[in-house]
Formats: sequence, structure tokens, C-alpha cells
Amino acid sequence: MPYARDEGLTSAVGVGVEEGVGLTALMVAAARAIETHRPDALAGDPYAEHFVRAATVSAGWPVRPEQVPDGEADPLWGRLGRYFGLRTRVIDDFLVNTARAGVRQVVLFGAGLDTRAFRLDWPPGLVVHEIDRDGVLAFKHRVLDGLAAVPKATRHTIAADLRDDWVRPLAEAGFDPAVPTAWLAEGLLLYLPPWAERGLVESVNRLSAPGSVLACEVKLGVESPQVRASPVYTVARQRIGVDLLALFDGEPRPDSVGHLKDLGWATTVRTPFDFTYHYGRGPLPVPNDSLASNRWIFAGKS
Repeated sequence: MPYARDEGLTSAVGVGVEEGVGLTALMVAAARAIETHRPDALAGDPYAEHFVRAATVSAGWPVRPEQVPDGEADPLWGRLGRYFGLRTRVIDDFLVNTARAGVRQVVLFGAGLDTRAFRLDWPPGLVVHEIDRDGVLAFKHRVLDGLAAVPKATRHTIAADLRDDWVRPLAEAGFDPAVPTAWLAEGLLLYLPPWAERGLVESVNRLSAPGSVLACEVKLGVESPQVRASPVYTVARQRIGVDLLALFDGEPRPDSVGHLKDLGWATTVRTPFDFTYHYGRGPLPVPNDSLASNRWIFAGKS
């Protein structure tokens, strides 16, 4: 099955978006839009709701908290949506802090509807490289161009499939392996075939100068039948047609944390709930939790 970072799209115009792959991108955008309008928002993305409204399939989805009847109790737009809002804030902070510490280029794998090039306060001279497929980038450009959006960093888009050669087009876009880089694989590795995940880690290591960092998200082990029956999964499938369980690659996942350690990277593994407690907002553990096996990995190369 195709990889499907939960930011990825496959339609150039948002009409007739492929089920699963495109819908997950729009689902996360809707969650970011709702988070943006919360009075206690962890992250703000003024572009997110415009992506949702631009695609016919998602035009009627909620983009504000008052449009979610059950509020925080809603498994999809409450619990899972709050998870995406928390993840957005954590990654925002990570990237901005590393940029201020000396990173001068950022690479977003499966960039999809990520708008960090437009909404974060980057230091002067920073370059953001966004890698995704043609259809994804075309839809994104159409929406952002319609809003006259202006990036806050030098922005390069690279049309490439992460199962194929993405290194060459990244280099052709001006990527400099001698410069410290922040790499981001957010909501991506869960969907890649294991061989593609291993290859991505190897390439990141080879292309990373000292001082480079990587943030990514993984799932541990195989979820039990009770977890797979979680309302987060069932409601997403029934209400908006996003079958997350079908999208997850079914092969045993590689040990990317161990792989990075073997390559000399210092790694930190955190749960989403660690950040819920830190910020005072976000999802908390529940029985048979679909979020319990999620881990956020932060790694650095010295």
C-alpha cells in the first residue's frame, strides 16, 4: 500500500481525494483548525481551515470548537484532535528551538499540509525543504496562493516519493549536507514499509552534519484487539471514512531508535502524555488506549 503521512494528499485539487491517504491529511488539518480556535490553544495554524474547506469531501467538517457537539468527549475531534494539537505544539517548539540553536535548514518528510514555513518565527537565513508528491504540493500551492500566503523562511518544495529516490531531488533543490539540519518525520513512519523507514534513517544519518537533529513518531508493538476497537479508530472510520488501522503498515516495525543509537545519535523517547502533563492540556491515558503505544522520538548527532 502507498505510504500516507497523515499530512499527505494525493489529489491536485482536493476533489476526489483518495480515501484514506487524502482524508487523513484533511482530518489533521481540521484538528489543527479546531485547536487554533480553542481559548486554551496549544498551537495556531490560520491556514488549516482553508485546506479543509477547499476539498469537497471535508467541506462540512468542523473547524471550530463550537462545531463539535460533544466537545472534548468526542473521540475524533476531541480526543484525537487534541492529540494532533499537542503534537503540533511539541514539534513547533522543537524546530524553533533547534533553529535558534544553530540549525539552518529544515527538511519536512511527507510535508503535506504542514504550514510551518509560513507560520513559525524562523531566524534569518533559514531554509525549509518540503518533500511530498506532485498532487500534494499542487493542492497545497493552490490554497496558499489563493490566500496570498508568504513564507517566513526560504521555502523549497521537492516532488518525490519517499519510497523512491528523494535524496537527489533534495540536493538539486539546494540542500547542503555540510549545514546542521532539522529533519521531521511527523505522522509518517507508521505508514512506511519497514525497508523505506530503514532507508530513510540511513540517508538522514549520511546527510547530517554534526549538530543535526531528527524528530519522528513511532508506534510500539502490535496493538491488542481491545485497543484496535478503540472509539478513536471506529469513529474516524465510521464518521469520515478514515480507516487508520488499514493505513498502518502491517509488517513488523524496525527499531529505528536502536538504529539511530547504533549510528551514534543521542535519542530521547517520550510519550504524548509526558507533554500533556508538561503543558497542562492534551489527552490523558484511558483504558485500551489507541495513543498508549505512540512514541515521539527526538535525536541529535554530535
